[in-house]
Amino acid sequence: MIDAVRIEDVLRDEGVFVSTTSGVSMYPMLRDRRDTIVVRPLKEGERLKKLDVPLYKRGEKYVLHRIIKVLPDGYNILGDNCANVEKNIPDSAVIGVLQEFWRGDKKISLDSFKYKLYKWTVYLTYPVKLVYKRLRAFAGKLYRKIRPK
Repeated sequence: MIDAVRIEDVLRDEGVFVSTTSGVSMYPMLRDRRDTIVVRPLKEGERLKKLDVPLYKRGEKYVLHRIIKVLPDGYNILGDNCANVEKNIPDSAVIGVLQEFWRGDKKISLDSFKYKLYKWTVYLTYPVKLVYKRLRAFAGKLYRKIRPK
């Protein structure tokens, strides 16, 4: 029997965690099972900033989403491709922070101008994306209700 590897143990023992991601919540920045992330552990007492991308635990699941608001004891967090904000994620749930990611052989630095432009564009266009996603969901429900059977 193989024991499941806990990411927090890898971060503690190795000082870095490298993996692909699964899911579309951070699309288009991270593509499902195609891009490689590099996560570093938090330093003692470190607080993250708005638009940082923490790795945190939600129950037994690991989640990598963007901080949209820093709170006194935690964060409000949102995936780049999500409509619902996760509120009040406590500092204790955060186990690491995205340091860089790789798209194929190309390293994407979080300090690059292109990445900074991307993260601010995603953040500032969130209200438009939210309206679009809600209108689309409403239209789908309406269509299913009135379509001929």
